Amino acid sequence: MLVTIIVLFLVSLAIFARLTRGITKSSTCLIGKTAIITGANSGVGYQTALNLASRGCRVIMADVANLEKSKNDVIKHTNNSNIIAKKLDLGSLESIREFANEIKRNETRLDILVNNAGIGSCSSATIDGLNAVMQVNYFGHFLLTHLLIDLLKKSSPARIIFTSSILSFFNNLTVGNLNPGLDTPQSFRNQLQIYNNSKFALTVASGIFAKKLQTAAVTSNCVHPGLVSTYINLSLLDETNIFVKIVVKLLFFMFAKDSWTGSQSIVHVAVSQKLEHVTGGFFVDCLQFWAPGGREDEFEEIWRASEEFVKLGPEEKLS
Repeated sequence: MLVTIIVLFLVSLAIFARLTRGITKSSTCLIGKTAIITGANSGVGYQTALNLASRGCRVIMADVANLEKSKNDVIKHTNNSNIIAKKLDLGSLESIREFANEIKRNETRLDILVNNAGIGSCSSATIDGLNAVMQVNYFGHFLLTHLLIDLLKKSSPARIIFTSSILSFFNNLTVGNLNPGLDTPQSFRNQLQIYNNSKFALTVASGIFAKKLQTAAVTSNCVHPGLVSTYINLSLLDETNIFVKIVVKLLFFMFAKDSWTGSQSIVHVAVSQKLEHVTGGFFVDCLQFWAPGGREDEFEEIWRASEEFVKLGPEEKLS
C-alpha cells in the first residue's frame, strides 16, 4: 500500500512538473542583433542558438568542440546564414582572451551574451592551475564577460545571461574554497558540492555585474534551465554506486526536461521585451524567482578573489 502511494505521488509530481514547464511566449524579432552563446554545440546551448537564429539574430556559436555540423544544422533549420562558429576553450584563460580579442576586432556590436557552457565533474586542474569545474563553469565566464563589457555597453541596451542552477542554493562557497585543490577527495558528494558552488558563484557575479552596469543599460540575470537530460548532469554520476545511479536516472526519466524545453527560460530572459530593464534576477520556468542569498561583504570578497584568479588587469576591472 505504501509503495503504491509513493509511486502515485511521484507520478503526480512528474505530471505536474510537465504541465507547469515555462515556455517563452515572446515573439521578439532579433534582426540586426548579435548574440554569443557558449556551449552552443549541443544541449540547451544549441537549442538557444537555434531559437535566436530563427528570430533573425546573428549568432556566434562558441564551444571547445567542433561546431561545423551544429552551425550547418542551425542554418538549415532556420534559413539564417548569419551564423558563426568559433572555438572557445573556457579551460584556458589564453583561449578566452584570444576569443574575446577576435570578437572585438570583427564585431561591431554584441546585444546578448549567454554564458551557458559547463561541465559536471572533472578530477584534473586546468592549464591555468584552476579547478576545472570552477574554471569552465564560472571563472571562464567571469573573465569573458569582463573582456566583452565595452562591446556590450556600446550596443546597449544589452543583456548578459548566466546559466546557473537551483543547486546553487545548496552551496558552501567561501573565498577559501573558491578554487578547490586536487587533494579534494573525488567522491560524488564533493564533486556535486563543487558543481553547486560554481553555479552559486555565477549568481554572485551576475548580481554584482547587475549593480556595476546599472547606468550602462546592460542587464545581468541568472537562469535555472531545470533538470535537463544532458551529459553534463549525468556525468556527476560517474563516481556513484549502482543503486544511486538507478535512482537518479529514474528521477531523470520522470522529471527531466529535454534540451528544447530547458532552453526556454534562457531564451525568455534573452529576448522578452518585458524584461528589458530587469537586472540582478534569478529565473525559473520563465518566471523570476528569489536568488540564493548571502552576505554582501562575502560576495565582494569572492568577486575580488575572482579578479585575481583570472588575472584581470587594472584597466579590465569594473569600477
